[in-house]
Amino acid sequence: MKSITTTELADLNGVTIIDVREDDEFATGHAAGAKNLPLSTFAEHFEEISRDEPVYVICQSGGRSARACDYLEGQGFDAINVEGGTSVWIANNLPVER
Repeated sequence: MKSITTTELADLNGVTIIDVREDDEFATGHAAGAKNLPLSTFAEHFEEISRDEPVYVICQSGGRSARACDYLEGQGFDAINVEGGTSVWIANNLPVER
């Protein structure tokens, strides 16, 4: 599985970031520009993601995003797991939306 650090991801522009945390977790703060597709309903909504570019998947610490990446790779996506997740993103003072 491919992975990227939060700081490497923050240096990229115009990429697709999918946050697989639940709605209430997402609302407390998420990486700027991330779209929320909770893992609990992921299989029902993953087709909303474009296959034309890599997809960066984030959760709170990396476990759920790794499962989502495995699933996406099985569906033919170029999925990259964000190491450390939103907790590291926030700890590194990277842009957060609420």
